[in-house]
Amino acid sequence: MSHSGRHRATFDIETSSLADFLKRFHSDDLRSIILSLDQALHYPLLVHFAELLNFDPDLAYELFSNPTDRLHKFDEAALVSQREIFKAWKDLKDGATEKKYIHVRINVSGSPLECPETFPSIGRLRVKHRGILLTLKGTVIRSGAVKMIEGERQYQCKKCKHKFTVYPEIETGNRINLPSFCPSQGSKRCEGVSFQFIEDSIICHDYQEIKIQESAQLLGVGSIPRSIPVVLKDDLVDLVKAGDDVIVTGVLTAKWSSDLKDVRCDLDPIIVANFVRRTNELKSEIEIPDAIIKKFQQFWSHYKNAPLKGRNSILQGICPQIFGLFTVKLAVALTLIGGVQHVDSSGTKVRGEPHMLLVGDPGTGKSQFLKFAAKLSNRSVITTGLGSTSAGLTVTAVKDSGEWMLEAGALVLADGGLCCIDEFDSMRGHDRATIHEAMEQQTISVAKAGLVTTLSTRTTVFGATNPKGQYDPNQSLSVNTTLSGPLLSRFDIVLVLLDTKSPDWDKIVSSHILAAKTEEKQESKDDSDNMWSLPNLRRYIHYVKQHFRPVLTTDSEKIISSYYQLQRRSAANNAARTTVRMLESLIRLAQAHARLMFRNEVTQLDAIAAILCVESSMTNSAIVDNIGNALHSNFADDPDQEYAKQEKLILEKLGIRA
Repeated sequence: MSHSGRHRATFDIETSSLADFLKRFHSDDLRSIILSLDQALHYPLLVHFAELLNFDPDLAYELFSNPTDRLHKFDEAALVSQREIFKAWKDLKDGATEKKYIHVRINVSGSPLECPETFPSIGRLRVKHRGILLTLKGTVIRSGAVKMIEGERQYQCKKCKHKFTVYPEIETGNRINLPSFCPSQGSKRCEGVSFQFIEDSIICHDYQEIKIQESAQLLGVGSIPRSIPVVLKDDLVDLVKAGDDVIVTGVLTAKWSSDLKDVRCDLDPIIVANFVRRTNELKSEIEIPDAIIKKFQQFWSHYKNAPLKGRNSILQGICPQIFGLFTVKLAVALTLIGGVQHVDSSGTKVRGEPHMLLVGDPGTGKSQFLKFAAKLSNRSVITTGLGSTSAGLTVTAVKDSGEWMLEAGALVLADGGLCCIDEFDSMRGHDRATIHEAMEQQTISVAKAGLVTTLSTRTTVFGATNPKGQYDPNQSLSVNTTLSGPLLSRFDIVLVLLDTKSPDWDKIVSSHILAAKTEEKQESKDDSDNMWSLPNLRRYIHYVKQHFRPVLTTDSEKIISSYYQLQRRSAANNAARTTVRMLESLIRLAQAHARLMFRNEVTQLDAIAAILCVESSMTNSAIVDNIGNALHSNFADDPDQEYAKQEKLILEKLGIRA
């Protein structure tokens, strides 16, 4: 048997084997493709690699080690099995047709391939990974325009009239390389060297290039996240946008240009994708075992009669290395948990995510809280005001190979999570103004280089800033921080941490820090037994956000409404903060407190806790005459008794009878 005949025989055996596999496991999928109406569409057929491995291990290994050829054969096998099902189907419905384009998409998740060798991080891609089936995880940082690309065209030999198909190479910029002589097979080989292009034989594909970057959370300290371009074709285009987390299965190859003479040829790595899966829905999925949920429920049943003691026990797990600062820890917990997003009858959205700003003297632990909050959130981006421009925070328009593309900034990448901005005062005024829309409307509208679009930024902004010079309590907050009124009104909580001298406080703090140093070794051993360790806190925050959607009771509505009216009447110094947004902030914080307390109802206690949080934000308080410096706020020995006093005082001031 000639070499070509042997090749064709193995090809047919393999195709029929693949077709048998598809008919056995995916006949329902093929039937639904046959029943689809549009004949010109490219249809995906999702195959799990583990399924193929059980069916025929040799075939699965072939697909893994030589995916480029085998995936072509898989697509042909899909057409063959579709044709056979179509012919054998007795009760065909009207409109059922054979489709021209079916693409088999391989999903590697959950198969033995999910190992470091075939699941490398983007920064560890090397030449050894070329030509095998790879799976990469990353975040889309750039998505290009959808273009049209030539997929194949037919030629005819002028001498023997043999027709053959030529596939352009993506690696060389989609250039077509014609064979040096006629590829016809047979007893007499034609040696023709001139070919004629057959009209209307070009088949085109949709084509899009995206760029994915490895997740910064998985990197070591000091590592720069690497990125790689990914080519999407046909049904994969426009599946993902900038800011999405994705898993890409494909083949690593290299792009190069053969035009330049006497110039070193650089090979740029690129992934030709076979399957792309968005994991945005999964990004917030933290594994919470049933045993842990039971623990949460037992914890709250234990503290049924002293709920605030239970709450304070949770808050002590936030930034345990910092002594006291009860007000700040409560504010951080409420900011991370957040309220419930509300859509009114006209379709206007009222955000559920609160924003928080820490204003304080140097050395008051602002950055510590920022870093800890980023660890608690399952999707977070940390940046500093000095290192952030308006484009870096929102979205950048970049020109790549002659076309403009949008590249996602910090706020877009933190969509659905937390964006921490340290040194907020170091940002230029112009750059600060760009985040107004992102904070309130939770979108970023872009009109750059002919690209007009709107991106979503459902993110919590957590800022930290130093006051301008010495903090002057007689001046308004906007004068002390040099932040404009419109920006300040968008923050739900603004806490001022003043490093005032207090000998008693200094003594307590210094003894706490020194004691912590000596106990470090012992703590590391029994950290797993700690009920509110960092992993459990993360799980708790995620659980209450998923399972509780608190509703306001009439008592809580009355308290919030009375407090808002009182603030409006006495707002002299805080005009920038006492807008209608304050009312929404109070509702958000009360809902967050109800979630923190493991409840689905906003009670009077939650409303008063929200008021105390907002009171701490005020330089001149409307209710509590001396709320005290947030920096020196400590955990009360009997919080429930302390709360009873505050509740009585607040209800009296608001003119509500207890």
